[in-house]
Amino acid sequence: MQGSKPSVAVIGGTYIDMAIRCGQFPSAGQSVTGSHLSYTPTGPGPNQAAQAALCGCEVHLLSKVGSDPFGEMVRASLAELAVNTDYVYTAEAKNTGIIVTLVNAEGENAACYYTGANSALRPQDIDAAEQIISGADVCLIHGRLPQQAIVTAIRAAEVHCTKVILNPARPIESGHAGSNKHSDLPIEYFSVNILIPNLYEAADITDQSDANIRTAKLIGSDLVARGVDSAVITMGKRGCMVVDRAGADHIPAFEVELVDQTGRGDAFAGALAAYCAVKDDVREGVKFACAAGALACTKFGSIEALPTKAEIIELLQKEDTE
Repeated sequence: MQGSKPSVAVIGGTYIDMAIRCGQFPSAGQSVTGSHLSYTPTGPGPNQAAQAALCGCEVHLLSKVGSDPFGEMVRASLAELAVNTDYVYTAEAKNTGIIVTLVNAEGENAACYYTGANSALRPQDIDAAEQIISGADVCLIHGRLPQQAIVTAIRAAEVHCTKVILNPARPIESGHAGSNKHSDLPIEYFSVNILIPNLYEAADITDQSDANIRTAKLIGSDLVARGVDSAVITMGKRGCMVVDRAGADHIPAFEVELVDQTGRGDAFAGALAAYCAVKDDVREGVKFACAAGALACTKFGSIEALPTKAEIIELLQKEDTE
């Protein structure tokens, strides 16, 4: 641990969400007028780092942005949340990753992603930040990055006995969903302490054709058999299935008034990392993370919707008294 606070190293993609409100989505060849425009730092990297910081951790983000004004916007925004950005690298020949989101009058959205500088994160970038990984209590990694960089990070964490939590999202080089099977993941992915796929990712990894709450235990057992210490399969409003060598337990979701589910997954991951940086209890950590994910759904946005540690504890206490 680098200081008096629990320490979390977050490795994840960084984007700017350029959201435009419009009356209707344009069809091919059509132009429509927008009524509102916003630029917001987002992505698994900033969101999960911000959530861990809001939970009281010392947080370092390892990521990559472009040599454009958006890169500086990301750093400034995260600095306000006390997230260290010394290892948010700059890719000189690329722009910062962008998500262009159109939101119509009914609240539906459509988006286009540009991975930008995220595709330029290299193993040597991870090597240069090894001291951050070695000093962290938890290394939280999101898989939507170049695969070799992820593998390098897992290996570095293992050398230094740093606990690893991995979301095994498809790596950037796999392209669109469906173009590469999760079952082709490198062996290092199955050496982590906690794997946190969603139900459909987990089914894909284990070559299960039937993904539902009844098969989640079987799928989780398969992941543990492959070497993962704990498999936490997230199922949205159906909660989570936690599977390890001690057994399997279903952790129900918290009932809240849903406003926007954009930040649920990142709030969950960041809060889980923060809890596991302090205590070695996966099931209690998942309950804490589920509360964070639920609270993130009660507000619009991603970073701006993330809850504080006090808000998470308040929801947990409220649930215990009911």
